[in-house]
Amino acid sequence: MKKILIPILLLAASVVSAQKMTCCSSPSNGMRAFADDPEFVATHEAPLPFNYTMQEGKMVSFSTGDGKMGSAYEVLSSTPTKNFLIICHEWWGLNDYIKQRADELQKTLGNMNVIAVDMYDGKIANNPDSAGKYMKAASNDRIMNIINGAIAFAGNDARIFSLGWCFGGGYALQTAIAAGKQGAGCVMYYGMPETDMNKLKMLYCDVLGLFASQDKWINRDMVKTFQENMKKADKKLAVKSYNADHAFANPSNPHYDKTSAADANKAAQEFLKSKL
Repeated sequence: MKKILIPILLLAASVVSAQKMTCCSSPSNGMRAFADDPEFVATHEAPLPFNYTMQEGKMVSFSTGDGKMGSAYEVLSSTPTKNFLIICHEWWGLNDYIKQRADELQKTLGNMNVIAVDMYDGKIANNPDSAGKYMKAASNDRIMNIINGAIAFAGNDARIFSLGWCFGGGYALQTAIAAGKQGAGCVMYYGMPETDMNKLKMLYCDVLGLFASQDKWINRDMVKTFQENMKKADKKLAVKSYNADHAFANPSNPHYDKTSAADANKAAQEFLKSKL
């Protein structure tokens, strides 16, 4: 009996391990799986109420490869430029916090048009439950069609930069990969790294990763593996880790880490400016 039971237990453990790797190693599925984790949901308290009325940009629409339309909040430079920063929102959706951030980044960077894409097709969450549902419902294919539509909207001669947080942090990296030779720089805040070496080899730009040492989901081991894979792919990755928890840079978070967020913001801005 023991001889039969032990191999079965080992096999079961292997299956569970394989399922976990399949679920969480893919950027398209990993963050979605976290939506079923009560602890992960608990770290994302409902965003503080915020109504941003001083918007500098406007909503725009563009065609997507799946025959639909995508939308984004666009803030243009006061002078014509081919530099475009594509912003990928976190799991709350394209809310007023993201629009304010887009305006701030455009003002700071100057020679940059900013496009904050709407990966939820108009849906905005105001509580963790709806945020988790929207994140799980937003398919990777649809999001990549929106991102590719935004890249095409910027133009074939545009220099594509990308930036995102949490769910959008992983998609900021996917934007950089999708941009190909148009890619000019990527900033990802505690987002899911890409583990497919073939995809990493398609990167044509440097990456800045801003992570949190207390993050239980995009954790130290995951970041270490990302660094190793980027090195193997012969791609440049700079990493800054903060003594903070996941979503530390989100101002709508009641536990917003102002000091760490300010330093990360400065690092992101300096990185992007160095690529202009």
